[in-house]
Amino acid sequence: MGSNIHAGNIPKLTPTSNQSKDYINIQNNMAKEFIVAIELGSTKITGIAGKKSMDGSLQVLSVVREDATSCIRKGVVYNIDKTSACLTSIINKLKTSLKSEISQVYVGIGGQSIRSVRNVIVKTLPEDAIITQDMINELMDNNRSMKYPDLEILDAATQEYKVGTQYQIDPVGIQCSKLEGNFLNILCRKSFYRNLNKCFENAKIAIAEMYLSPVALAHSVLTEAEKRSGCLLVDLGADTTTVSVYHKNILRHLAVIPLGSNNITKDIASLQMEETDAEKLKLQYASAFTESIDIDPTKTIPIDNERTIQQQTFVELVEARVNEIIQNVWNQVPYEYKDKLLGGIILTGGGSNMKEIKKAFATVTDIQKIRIAGTVIQRVNSNDEIINSQNGTMNTILGLLAKGDINCAGSTISPKTDLFGGMTTNESYQKTRKVGETGPGVVLTEAEKNRIEQERIRKEEEEKRRIRLEEEEKRRKEEEERRKGGLFGRATKSLKDFYQKIVSEETDEDDHR
Repeated sequence: MGSNIHAGNIPKLTPTSNQSKDYINIQNNMAKEFIVAIELGSTKITGIAGKKSMDGSLQVLSVVREDATSCIRKGVVYNIDKTSACLTSIINKLKTSLKSEISQVYVGIGGQSIRSVRNVIVKTLPEDAIITQDMINELMDNNRSMKYPDLEILDAATQEYKVGTQYQIDPVGIQCSKLEGNFLNILCRKSFYRNLNKCFENAKIAIAEMYLSPVALAHSVLTEAEKRSGCLLVDLGADTTTVSVYHKNILRHLAVIPLGSNNITKDIASLQMEETDAEKLKLQYASAFTESIDIDPTKTIPIDNERTIQQQTFVELVEARVNEIIQNVWNQVPYEYKDKLLGGIILTGGGSNMKEIKKAFATVTDIQKIRIAGTVIQRVNSNDEIINSQNGTMNTILGLLAKGDINCAGSTISPKTDLFGGMTTNESYQKTRKVGETGPGVVLTEAEKNRIEQERIRKEEEEKRRIRLEEEEKRRKEEEERRKGGLFGRATKSLKDFYQKIVSEETDEDDHR
């Protein structure tokens, strides 16, 4: 539209009935803007739809949960068909609630197999070379190309670059002859990674972006001061406990421990009861730490209508498992960072609601600065009871929602639309990223990795072809030079022989005289 058109000069159009309907549908589609995120947790799959305001606050529009105990173990897919069915159910319920198609979703990756491994890449430079961004990108690409048996690189967190004897966050422009890149590679088993991608493919769900769930969680529960000064983030889940160490705003270590609050429930269930009854007993009586003076040798806790257990025995049963989990968490913190956690310990997840959990962590770690992150740092508006309870169980899915920045809404669903007809994929949202262009915590999907690998192979083949052509051209020139040299040599020899013959004849004539 030209800039000289004013509202008063726009001609009034009288649309037909069909045109009016089309116009209304277009307006409705434009008005539908929301982000959708899915988290595959230890015991359930959660889907959420919401909006982000300019001030960063979150408005939750819909939350859907599906029990996943039959298809996911410790955050890892082991039954592809059942997981795909759960994902389809979640999407259909969200579509019904939102009255809109869903073009794509954000996905969180977590689970038992995730761990971090340090890696160092060294590049020798010409004398007094100046470091460029291309050199940095080459180090990053070389690190990403590392091969780990049966493991997939999900993400790589740059630690520092060593220039001479100094460590730099951004070494571009510095003069040196040796550049060393220090990276923290986040790995998971290839089979788990492929299974996850296969589930979304089978469910026909387009992925806008995949994020490392622990990184998305840290983004939404840690303050900048905590990450900068150094902190330990512990996500106490049902079947797993995720440990993240930050220092100077950089992720320094990541690990997932295959122990969670359900292990405490199972220990209580060993007293010969159903796990559902054991869970109730845990919620009512269990404490992560109990002072000795508070234990009454004569006090008992009812197991059922006929049986009881001594309080001291129950306390010992619970604390033994709690201490095991905390000790495993503390053992995961690299030695060089144990005295650098000035930001303290931040606890979140369902297990953080256990009584005296802060006291238990302080006793094992000797760190007194401990806080419980019951909710995210962003302001959240929601009608969902669990989100409003702020018990830490929804922090990861809210973190994924906060990371989203692409509209996931598709077309508006009319009453005649089949809600179970599969997803509508909006091609305009499909992105192809280069390895060096991913942000922190972003995980490339299998399709994206395949595209990058094909592009790498294509470039290698082009380079080989270029080198082959250059070598052929060089050989052709050398052959031509040799041929020219041969002709010149033969001509020179003929002239030399002719000259020697003339000289010889003149000498003979002189002798006859």
